[in-house]
Amino acid sequence: MTKHVFLADPACHQRHLIHTRERDWAETNCYVDVLIELLHGWGFEPLAALPFTLAIDFEGDQWTFFKFPHADLRELYGLDIQELAVWRPLVAHIEEQVGLGRPCLVELDSYYLPDTEGTAYQREHVKSTVAIIDIDVAAQRVGYYHGQGFYHLSGDDFSKVFRLTGPNGPEMLPPYFEFVKRRANGALTGKDLVDKSLALLTRQLEALPEANPFQKFKLRIAADLDWLSHAPIEVFHQYSFATLRQFGACYELAATYLQWLQAHDITGLEHSTAAFSKLSTSAKSMQFQLARAMVRKKPLDLSTVDEMAAVWTAAMDHLKLRML
Repeated sequence: MTKHVFLADPACHQRHLIHTRERDWAETNCYVDVLIELLHGWGFEPLAALPFTLAIDFEGDQWTFFKFPHADLRELYGLDIQELAVWRPLVAHIEEQVGLGRPCLVELDSYYLPDTEGTAYQREHVKSTVAIIDIDVAAQRVGYYHGQGFYHLSGDDFSKVFRLTGPNGPEMLPPYFEFVKRRANGALTGKDLVDKSLALLTRQLEALPEANPFQKFKLRIAADLDWLSHAPIEVFHQYSFATLRQFGACYELAATYLQWLQAHDITGLEHSTAAFSKLSTSAKSMQFQLARAMVRKKPLDLSTVDEMAAVWTAAMDHLKLRML
């Protein structure tokens, strides 16, 4: 018997506008993308929860791996995300939580996720967070949000992704697992939703990095260029994901968030919106430049990072002047 949180069909799933617009970064990171689609499929507007995209920082060897703060989801939508201790077979936990009306956010191996065909599916073992909202253990079928869409997997993929067959000893550590509880009448709508989102925006502006993160990033990438030029292209992809893609995708979401506020009659945000869009496109361009520099063993012009530092300062100063 199928247990589900709400009904969804891969053939009828309509992606959120974030995943349908022509964007610099089609994907952000697995946790943010999956929650965007889960919230959207559940009937919430994820754009209201994007203030967190403003306060990311350069963390020494990477930019902040940005995520929806759980407290923000609770205040906006009445959703309570809690970690689950995995002490039974994974399928048993998922069946129970989904049966209680709770989506399950769990790290699975993309090697067995058919929606990653052409990348990781049957090619590479890569962990990725999915949001499971329906499961039929007897039929060995599960419905899950992942990346930009909603999908089903079944049969051999089901058996292997949940470790029902093959080795499963103590060396196979359990995945990170969260479940989402929904409070009755906890979701805000209309003006209340916008007002609460603005309050979260103010909170983020008060938590901005104390130092310009791009100035710190420039020092680090300048030091990294020598060894990067001798590294294989696979290292470029890892480095780029942790740096350029993280802040580029995050600031593109920040621009989208400010556009959402403007659509709700919050004025005076045009300058910052354009600035965040520029940071996104600059990160995209620099990603290509870094790849070429590594392949050709050529130096990389870092003046772009100085320009991004100035754009960041102007955007944040303008936002603080407007909102605080």
